[in-house]
Order: sequence, then structure tokens, then C-alpha cells
Amino acid sequence: MRFTVKSEKPGEIKTGCVVLGVFERRRLSEAASDFDKTTHGMLTDLMKLGDLDGKCGQTALVHFPRGAGCERVLLVGCGKQADFNDKRYREAVVNAANALNGSGAKDAASYLAELDLKGRDTYWKVRRLVESTLGTMYTTGELKSEKDKTGRHLRTMAVNAPAVSDAAAAHKAIRDGMAISAGVELARTLGDLPANICTPSYLAEQAEKLGKEHTNIKVTVLDEAAMKKLGMGALLSVARGSREPARLICMEYRGGAKGGKPVVLIGKGVTFDSGGISIKPAQAMDEMKFDMCGAASVLGALKACAELRLSLNVVGIIPTTENLPDGNASKPGDIVTSMSGQTIEVLNTDAEGRLILCDALSYCKKFDPEVVVDIATLTGACVIALGSHAAGLLGNDDELSRQLLAAGEYAGDRAWALPLWDDYQPQLDSNFADMANVGGREAGTITAACFLSRFAADYRWAHLDIAGVAWKQGKEKGATGRPVPLLTQFLLDRCPRND
Repeated sequence: MRFTVKSEKPGEIKTGCVVLGVFERRRLSEAASDFDKTTHGMLTDLMKLGDLDGKCGQTALVHFPRGAGCERVLLVGCGKQADFNDKRYREAVVNAANALNGSGAKDAASYLAELDLKGRDTYWKVRRLVESTLGTMYTTGELKSEKDKTGRHLRTMAVNAPAVSDAAAAHKAIRDGMAISAGVELARTLGDLPANICTPSYLAEQAEKLGKEHTNIKVTVLDEAAMKKLGMGALLSVARGSREPARLICMEYRGGAKGGKPVVLIGKGVTFDSGGISIKPAQAMDEMKFDMCGAASVLGALKACAELRLSLNVVGIIPTTENLPDGNASKPGDIVTSMSGQTIEVLNTDAEGRLILCDALSYCKKFDPEVVVDIATLTGACVIALGSHAAGLLGNDDELSRQLLAAGEYAGDRAWALPLWDDYQPQLDSNFADMANVGGREAGTITAACFLSRFAADYRWAHLDIAGVAWKQGKEKGATGRPVPLLTQFLLDRCPRND
């Protein structure tokens, strides 16, 4: 889909559909009021008939509005004007995109970015419009034998920007929004693939493909022999029950100064998690194909980073394997030695994510990182604590945590900080090894991060637990692509732009 910037009155622009906002109690937005004058009160008459009151979720489509240059006008309810906020704005954009896709219009002009939104400028509103619109148009079902033949009619959307300064901001927002959306789409596509297709080797192939598409990304893939040589006993212990070989994927994006310290992103890539010998219940186990969404988000963030040509160095590391039961699989009570030399008593084989991440956290020290952020669908406890709205955030550096929280707030991909106090560390005590891989039922998200912190003491580090936000269940089942927007905004905030 293509986005353009226009500067025309809504009643005069020639397009398949004009999109206008209406607030509750039939209050027309400024653009809608202008359109109403051009059409001699058509919108006012329409609302008097009860077609639209302006409540959130309402839309009304009118064909061939009298006196206007467009073929259709779409009115979108925005709720009470006094309560109009970021969430309501996104809802209006999503509702508009859904209505447009079913309207038959091939092109449209949206005036939603002109709506007043406290604390948000043109750049933010246009970027959110682009990202939300493209996110709404993402479809699944590529593996079905009969494809959806209805198709998506909308091909081009113009965003109105009446002032010259607004136009410049809108162009920049479109460029950034499309790059971030491309990263989100990649993460969603990989997350939605079944585990018999999206294997560790397949993820490695996708990373290599990304490296071929962008010459500033260097890709290295380590096999099990190379990992064994490095002493990655924790990661390899998880792979023992699978016939699919594990991989350690390393992607180096060099956009900053030569020799500059990189930002390191580490993504958990368990392409299917049965729980191993500590096997999970059968119900909803199919969703464990999403246990590689941390890895997918790193691939998506690197793609966005390359398309934006960011002026910084970024390294993406993905430890990837399956976790399956087998005669050779790790057993509860086994003790493994990590790359750091620390020994781990595996009390629960379903706490495998931290085992593959800890060796990746040790491996990344070779890059002398400025900061390290790991992303993982790590604990069900995080879902209980925060639901599907926010990722859990823990780390050893308060400033890094503040930066990630701010990036998530701006990008609409929020996280929430949890404590990482030393008080929780004794829950990981073991009689037989340096530590256990689980710390009991209490504070499961925190003790998982406590475990990881023992391998990240040499640098500034943060951990994002995305177990609640990486995918949706029910009728909307599928990967969300989160936290690609948060990660990309975090990178944007850290570097000058090559515009």
C-alpha cells in the first residue's frame, strides 16, 4: 500500500473516499464541517436522520455525496471530544481502515490526522495512522488451499497536511511508519507460521535473506558444533530432545561509527515449546509455536533499522531451538554448565527460555555492547500480572529502563517496570549447582529475570517479558509483531537520522 501527502479541501479532492471524524452528539470535526459546507449540509442532514451520533466504533459510508469531488465519504465516530486520546485516535484509524477495505474504494484521503490530540504533533498522528492502517490490513491464511478471493481494494491513501511544515512532518512520518510496519509484518508472518515450517534452520534462512536484502547487515549462523566448542551447555541442553538442530543467529547492522559500541538485541527463538519432559497441558499447546516471537521481533527490528538507515550499530542475536521430550532430552534434576561457567540445576525443563538466553547473554560480551536488551515470551506469570496490555520490563540500569518505557509509551507499545531486587535472588538457590532454573511459584517473572541478571552483570541490560503481548488468542489468534514498534523507537531515540 502507498501513502501520499496532499493539501486539499475535503470537499474538493478527487478520490475514491474521503475519511472524516465526527465526535459524539453529532459534533463535526473541522474538516467534516468544511465538507458539510461544500455539500450544503449533507452531513448535518445525515446525522439528523440518526445514521451517526459520533460514538466510538460507529462508521457511516455515503456514496456520491452531492457537490463533492469524491466518490464516497466515510464518517468515523471518535467518541467524546473531551475524552479523545491516543487510544481513541488509534481506534478511529483502525475502524476507518476496516470500513475502507470493505468499501470498494481503491484510493482514499484521510483527514483524521488533523484531529486535535493533546500532546501529539503531526508526525506522531500520521505515523500512527500509517502503522495502524497497515497493521489492520495484515492477513493470515497463506497456507490455506483456497485463498481469500475478496481481496483488499484499498491501494493508496493520501494524508492531508494543510501547512508546509505539516507536509514535511507527514512525509517523514510516512517513511518511518512504513519501515516500522515492514518490521512488524515480518515478525507477525514468522510468528504465525507453524512449527513444522518455522524451524531453527528456517529462522536462520530468514536472517540470511535479510542480510542479502540489506548489504549493511552481516549474518553469521553458528551450528551445534560451534556452540559446543564455545561451551554453550545451557542452550544445547534444551535442544537435546529435538531432531531439529539448534542455531545461534547473529546479525550485525553497521550504520554508526566504525568501532562504535553496538546496541545488542537478543530474542528468544524456541520455535516450539512442548515443555520437554515437564510437558505442558494439551490445551492451547498449539500456541507454543509463538514461543519464538522474541526472535521474530529482533528480525523485525533489524529490518526496520536497515530500512530507516539508522546511524548506529545494532547487533541482533537469536538463540533458537525446539523444546521437545525424547529419550535424550534433559530431565528435571539434570545439571548443565553454561558458557559463563556457572552451573544450573534444571528443576523444570519448561523453564527453557532462560537457559538459551543465558548463553546468548554471555556470547554477546564479545561485541563490547553499549546496552543489551533481551526479548522473550518467558513466563506465564507475566500474563497473570500484566495481561495482554503491557510487556514486563526488568533490568540492572534505571536509565536504560526509563528509555525503554518512554519508547514504548510513544510508540503505543507499552511496557511496565517490575522490581529486580536482590531479595528475590535466594529463590534460585540450589543444593547441587550454582543456581536452579526456577524459583518457585511466587514472583515467577521476577525470579526469571533474576536468573538472567546473573549472566548480564558486565554491561547495562534490560529484559522484556512479552509473554502477554506477543500474540492474541480466540477469533483474532495470531502474532502481534510486538515489541517491534517499541524496539525501533528505542533505536530511533538513540541516534541521529540520515534523512
